[in-house]
Order: sequence, then structure tokens, then C-alpha cells
Amino acid sequence: MKKRCHWVTEDALYIQYHDHEWGVPVKDEHTFFEFLVLECFQAGLNWLTILKKREHFRQAFDAFDYEKIAHYSEEKVSELMQNKGIIRHEGKIRAAINNAQKFIEIQSEFGSFSKFIWGFTEGEVVKNHWERGDEIPANTPLSDEISKALKKRGFKFVGSTTVYAFLQATGIVNDHISSCFCYSPE
Repeated sequence: MKKRCHWVTEDALYIQYHDHEWGVPVKDEHTFFEFLVLECFQAGLNWLTILKKREHFRQAFDAFDYEKIAHYSEEKVSELMQNKGIIRHEGKIRAAINNAQKFIEIQSEFGSFSKFIWGFTEGEVVKNHWERGDEIPANTPLSDEISKALKKRGFKFVGSTTVYAFLQATGIVNDHISSCFCYSPE
């Protein structure tokens, strides 16, 4: 049996996510935006809750098309607030719209969101070496720095803990524990 990180339950969705997505370096703009939206909605909730609603989010938010989301109307906000398949939190829905607009601004300034976000680590994956899951912090100086930079640019729901989860999810930070089969010291 494969050993996995401490947070992975027997849920097949969690196992799939851990084994094939979490900690895998992302460069794709749409994938970055998808994780940004999902991590913002996850704030205060369990990640498995979000994973189970992921397909509903994908449908509700036009496959995470930030160009479309940036232009959502009040009518669309009302529609999303009625959608039982997603987390119906008006602040987070409005944050997704706002963050789509800010995402596009970063793309205009840096050429891509990928260049912007990877610039904080000079394009290198931060590989941590944790023996146990309880050693992994909720935030770090890197997530503090990125959170401040995103907030300064007008992003919402991007506190340091949310940003750290985003960095882990997109593989900018690799926090697989050393006993996990996904762990690699290099």
C-alpha cells in the first residue's frame, strides 16, 4: 500500500487529487485561476468539501474562464447565489469576479500570471522536508509576502493561509512529507 501525506483520507477523490495534482508545478494560466478561485472559496472550510463541489464550480464559473468571470453582471451574481452546487457566499463570489479582473491586470503587466507568481521563487519549486504532517505550517514568510503583494494589487480573500494552500496546490511549494510516495528530495 502506498504511503501518503497525513491529510489524505480513504476518499477516492482526495487520493486522486493528492497523487496527481497537489504539489505538481503549474504553469497554465487557467489552472492557476481555477486554484485561486477554489482556494478562496475553501477559506474556513475543509478542502474535501471544495473538491466534491469542484465540477459544480467549474460549470457555475464557466470552466474558470477568467475573461468571462471578470465581466459577470449582478444578474450572474444572483444566479450564483441560488446555485446549491457551490458555496453560496456572496463575498467569495464577488471576490472571484474581482480577482479575475486583477488576474488579467497582472497578465497585462507581467505577460502572464505564471511569470508573476513564479517570480517570487525565481522559477524554482520550494521543496520542504517534513517528517510529519504536523510540522507543516499554515503560512510562511513566502506566503506572507505573496499575500501582501496580491492584496496590494486589489485581490480579495488572499490571506497568507489561503495563499500558502494555493502555493502547495500549484506546486510552487512541495510539502509532501518524507514518507509519502510523492516525496522527492531533489
